Amino acid sequence: MSEVSDRYRRVATGFAARLEHCPPDGLEAPSPCEGWKARDVVSHVVHVHRRVVAGLDGSEASEPQHGEDLAEAFSVASAAVSAALDHPQRASQTVSGLFGAQSFEDLVGRLLCADTLVHTWDLARATGQDDRLDIEAATKALESLIPMDEAMRRPGGFGPRADAAALDGAEPDVQAQLIAFTGRHA
Repeated sequence: MSEVSDRYRRVATGFAARLEHCPPDGLEAPSPCEGWKARDVVSHVVHVHRRVVAGLDGSEASEPQHGEDLAEAFSVASAAVSAALDHPQRASQTVSGLFGAQSFEDLVGRLLCADTLVHTWDLARATGQDDRLDIEAATKALESLIPMDEAMRRPGGFGPRADAAALDGAEPDVQAQLIAFTGRHA
C-alpha cells in the first residue's frame, strides 16, 4: 500500500463516518460553504470522486440525482478509487485534470484527498459532529494546495483566505491553517 493509498483510505473513512452519523435532517443544514447545504457538500464530494475515476476509465461522471442514496454513492465511488490505487498500473496511469496531466495516484494524493478532507470538516460543522481531521492528511493537503493558491481562488473555487488565528484562538494548528487557507470561517 502506498502512502497516498493509505492517506486516501483514512480521509475517505473520515468522510464516510461523518456521513453515516449524520442526524436524520442533517443533510438539510447549511454548511460552511456559502450557499450550500450539507447535502450539496456530499453531492459535490461524490461527483468529484466520479470525475476522478472517469478520468481513469472513461466511466460516467454524473452528479448524484435527487433521491440517490448519497452514503451508498460515496461508498461505491471511494471503493473505485481505492481499487485503482491498489492496482500499480492503474495508479501510475496518466490522467488529465484541472491542473494538467499527472498520474492517477498523484491526482488522488493532491486533489481528491484535500477536497474530501476539507469537505469532511464542512460536513461535520454543518451536522454538529466532531470536526477534527487527520493531522497528517491535513499537513499534506495544505502542502499540496499552497502552490495552487491563485488557481483555486477563481469563481466557483475557494474564497479568500480566512484568519487562521481567529479559527483556532491561539497559535493556529495545521487544521486551522488548512481550513482558513480554503476560505472557511468558524
